[in-house]
Amino acid sequence: MNSTGGPAGSHGVIRWPLTRCGWVFAALSCLAFAPALAQDNPMPRPPQLERDVQFWIRVYTQIDTNAGLLHDQYNLSVVYDTLHFAPNTTPAERERQVDQARERCSAALRRIADAADAPLSADDQRIKELWGAEGTPARLRSAIEDIRFQLGQADRFRAGLIRSGAWETHIAETLANLGLPAELAVLPHVESSFNPAAYSKVGAAGLWQFMRSTGRRYMRIDSAVDDRLDPFRSTEAAAQLLAYNYRVLGTWPLALTAYNHGTAGVRRAKETLGTDDIARIVRSYSSRTFGFASRNFYVSFLAALDIDRNPEKYFGALQKQSEARFQEVQVPAYVPMATLERALKIDADKLRALNPALLRSVWDGQQRVPRAYHLRLPLNGSTWTRELLAQPTAATSPAEPAAAAPAPTAATSPAAPAPAAPALTAATPRVALARPSPGGAVPAAVAQRESAEDAAVAAAAAKSRTAATSPQPVSAAQAEALSPALGPAAEAEQNPDPNDYSVAHDDTIRVAGDETLGHYADWLAVSTQHVREINRFKFHRAVLIGQRIRLDFRKVSRETFEANRREYHRQLQAAYFAAHRIVGTEVYIARPGDSLWTLTQRAAQMPMWLVQQYNPDVDLADLRAGTQIVMPRVEEVGSGG
Repeated sequence: MNSTGGPAGSHGVIRWPLTRCGWVFAALSCLAFAPALAQDNPMPRPPQLERDVQFWIRVYTQIDTNAGLLHDQYNLSVVYDTLHFAPNTTPAERERQVDQARERCSAALRRIADAADAPLSADDQRIKELWGAEGTPARLRSAIEDIRFQLGQADRFRAGLIRSGAWETHIAETLANLGLPAELAVLPHVESSFNPAAYSKVGAAGLWQFMRSTGRRYMRIDSAVDDRLDPFRSTEAAAQLLAYNYRVLGTWPLALTAYNHGTAGVRRAKETLGTDDIARIVRSYSSRTFGFASRNFYVSFLAALDIDRNPEKYFGALQKQSEARFQEVQVPAYVPMATLERALKIDADKLRALNPALLRSVWDGQQRVPRAYHLRLPLNGSTWTRELLAQPTAATSPAEPAAAAPAPTAATSPAAPAPAAPALTAATPRVALARPSPGGAVPAAVAQRESAEDAAVAAAAAKSRTAATSPQPVSAAQAEALSPALGPAAEAEQNPDPNDYSVAHDDTIRVAGDETLGHYADWLAVSTQHVREINRFKFHRAVLIGQRIRLDFRKVSRETFEANRREYHRQLQAAYFAAHRIVGTEVYIARPGDSLWTLTQRAAQMPMWLVQQYNPDVDLADLRAGTQIVMPRVEEVGSGG
């Protein structure tokens, strides 16, 4: 492990000059994660969690979405009943039937707990035997509150196995390029059943189920483009997020759990228990936000991995969707889609199928295809391609449409293109998979996304989906029945920020990047001088990142302070990622005289909080020569399409 909390390269550090200032960087991508690939078993399957894995194998392979299991949420070997629903049963009716079954089970547990040695009915005896020696009266009474219903997923998992063929090559190559374990390729089975048009009830979208705030770190998400819906770009973003989680947390079970529970949450669990043992964390860690989804994320991943490796064992012979080929061209200006369709003589449905990230506003003509966007086109042979690239676009305004710009909180905006009506230019040659659609068309849902809040977007999009094409997206009425088995935890977003913004028991906090005494004073409703006095700070003394600060909560509650602090950082990060995205990482080797401030100034004024997030275990306030610091590589949104 290096000083950043991630693995060091097995081939040493490669150094090269970055600027005339003498910066030296080390290659990070494949080298930094070579040990992860070299591990005999990067995804351990602890015996203590085997019953949980078997539960999810059953959910994924034996029970379809017209049935489900009534079970104990902590002991997954205890399955009280299997419920079956008639086809086309409404969600409300399903919920009513589940509630009735839950009440029957609760009554049975009460009877068994109160029966002592009295005779039991056959069904009560069956339930008692499910618990074995663990089924004491006290335990059975507590189990009444732990009855949970899990909808089956077998039909969705099988469909996902078939769909996965369309992107498995790209996913495998992306993971290999970053030196990540190949096993991570099965994660979309857990997240979306490999449905790139999937939306969750809390607004996570696409194959990898990114929340909007997290997705904006790595992808373009605005009123014209939502890269979460693009299987290729979202795959590259997911690989970056998983690599980041591993670098911060140190093991793949924890990195995967953080994909659902958030980096800070898993880091807190690790520190609370003093272990990185996933079995112990799953069994012993307790917090308000570490719920069923977070506890079961890694074991459901292991179940998906087992099934993906042996699909015939569970589903018989399957024919996966084949790879589709396409090419990309870079749009040189802000161009109406109708203009491109006419100039390129390509059917609109084909363009939609190849470009699912472009939103309805682009297809309806309300906004233009962004400048520098990498537009995908059919691959019809070299001659046809040359003719295509020679097609000029119709004259178009050189100015960027105001509605297509990033959010107003952005620090910068893309420069306007030069006045002209240039021809399309070939992007870096690329042959890859297209989004699968047997009829050549794409579900309307893919193009119908607006830039509203996530939950509102999901609900509105679900209502507007049509049943015209295949694969079918999920309707709002089916959200509960057909949602991913786990999906993103609504109470703990997949936020990669590793900082703990809570107040310690002794009323202290650890200073985070871009915080000042003035911020603390505002959030506490006191003067800055009062904060200095209780910490015995001299007037001109600056606070340092990582330093402990004592606070006074006589005027404001801890909960209010924490909420204000988190909201400050949420807005700070949202503003930055409205205009920037992370495209990779490099390792900087600190030299004498370096400080966090000099590093951020030389790196195009990168915010201190972002450097801190990538180096949570490095003392940035006391930077020593030779320390390895992970520096994210950032570009402006829109600069690369």
